[in-house]
Amino acid sequence: MSTELFVGIDVSKDTLEIGIYPSLEAYSVPNSDQGRDDLSQRLKALSPQLIVCEATGGYETAVVSRLAAAELPILVANARQVRDFAKSIGKLAKTDAIDAGVIARFAEAVRPELRSIKDQPSQELAALITRRRQIVEMITAERHRLPTTSRRGRRDIELHVRWLRKRLEQIDDQIKRDIHDSPIWRTKDKILRSTTGVGPAMSATLIGYVPELGQLTGKQISCLVGVAPLNHDSGRFRGRRMIWGGRAHVRSVLYMSAVSAMQHNPVIREFYQRLRAKGKCFKVAITGCMRKLLVILNAMLRDQTNWKPC
Repeated sequence: MSTELFVGIDVSKDTLEIGIYPSLEAYSVPNSDQGRDDLSQRLKALSPQLIVCEATGGYETAVVSRLAAAELPILVANARQVRDFAKSIGKLAKTDAIDAGVIARFAEAVRPELRSIKDQPSQELAALITRRRQIVEMITAERHRLPTTSRRGRRDIELHVRWLRKRLEQIDDQIKRDIHDSPIWRTKDKILRSTTGVGPAMSATLIGYVPELGQLTGKQISCLVGVAPLNHDSGRFRGRRMIWGGRAHVRSVLYMSAVSAMQHNPVIREFYQRLRAKGKCFKVAITGCMRKLLVILNAMLRDQTNWKPC
């Protein structure tokens, strides 16, 4: 009987460290077009059960896309989860080669579920949304500097903010065109924005960052985004439930949509008022509204129906 092979890839800017379990084979290739092509061919010949690499701020995108195009079972794991696994098996030392071996063992022990890899247009849309978020953060930072700066500095900041706002408008227009040019995205956008409280920024964020929306259960999508309360109990101790992990950048936009929905969406407003009447604090109530709004949007995309308030 053939042995299943699991591959771990530690990604850096210049190299890809490869670890294979249980054979314990290890080698490295350049993180370049040629290196990724060679890696794809070598892994294709091995027919691994699963290939896992860590999220490394974007350096993993090229190799993941290349291996996915070769129809290899590749997924991107959360770096914190892999590091916690390394500690659990006593691997405290940390080098690229050691990390690759740990990732391979993580793949064999945990066997995380494969998810579809974003295609090139989806990656580009997500990158554009990320850039939009960065510009919004820069505008906010510059505005906070205004009250304490000198007159000359104030003029420079105001000029910069005007430039950033113009660039923000251009990016918003590009996102709008990209969504309009895709029949699938256009349909999703129409459904999502039919909901009171969901604007273009929220809709684009869900389309770009949560492609699973409409394909999972309400509980699964809440856990994925990070708005599901997690237990913190031990023995007789009953701790406070709190949210943990998930996709923080999605949560921040979802928060703003929930605030708007609490004011203008009768379903979310009533839900919020009911939670507050039960004595829930604002943080708990707003998190509950975020989760309810997300679950509603998930069901709408699943059923391909527009918002129905009743």
